[in-house]
Amino acid sequence: MKIGIIGLGLIGGSLGLCLKKRGYADIVYGVDKDPICEEAAKRLGLIDEAVTEDECVEKSDIIIIAIPAGAASSTLIRVLDLFKSRDWQDKIVIDTCSTKERIVLDAKYHPCRKQYVATHPMAGTEYSGPWAAEPNLFDGRACIFVDPGESSPKALKTIEDMYAVLNMRPIYMNADSHDLHLAYVSHISHVTSFALALTVLDKEKDEKHIFDLASGGFSSTVRLAKSNPDMWVPILSENRENVLKVIDTYIDKMKEFRDAIDKFDEDAIRDLITEANRIKKIIR
Repeated sequence: MKIGIIGLGLIGGSLGLCLKKRGYADIVYGVDKDPICEEAAKRLGLIDEAVTEDECVEKSDIIIIAIPAGAASSTLIRVLDLFKSRDWQDKIVIDTCSTKERIVLDAKYHPCRKQYVATHPMAGTEYSGPWAAEPNLFDGRACIFVDPGESSPKALKTIEDMYAVLNMRPIYMNADSHDLHLAYVSHISHVTSFALALTVLDKEKDEKHIFDLASGGFSSTVRLAKSNPDMWVPILSENRENVLKVIDTYIDKMKEFRDAIDKFDEDAIRDLITEANRIKKIIR
């Protein structure tokens, strides 16, 4: 099996590393706009060879697009166009984007749409680049297959088997549901982390010891604020409507806390915290 990866950051690099270590990929080709990332990926053993995008498509059985959402759609169409021009019926292309509505819509009527499998491996850290790649990043995590009925059964089964090698459990949903759910479970977490970091950084201008007092709770809450803006700007832009709805709900909940604290209403504060504690039954 020959794997081609376009985008050698955390996800792309980890996929290359994991698929090679677990014996699924015989050869991994890599493409990145930054030559330094390509060289680092080779030195770290994430890929075997750095190639051009066209060479990656020509040489690979499976092409993985692991670049920010803003650029992934046009890259997918270029890959599918290469499939059409060279009649590569057995090649498959997947993406790993955190937003799906736009990319699946752009590919919907392409003649080679059946060879595209839309996926979102739910794994990651706040770090970026090939240096952040981890050999066990995907173990036990969920992989979302989006609009699976639009892909050929053979292509879908091949990619299901690939993610099974990574010990990921499959979840199936349509693009609209994916983007809505991700706004709640991922995108709002990053927005609130960014906002908290900005709040504390603003205060830190006057109180130099604030970070000396930061505990593990603060560190875990603000961890996502280290995430790469090149990744998150297009995600928040493409999923704008869903993210705005979630932000509005979050602001309403913050206002409930603010009002209760402002009124010294300890019963209301306790009720809000107790209600929030129900999350323990869902996330352990």
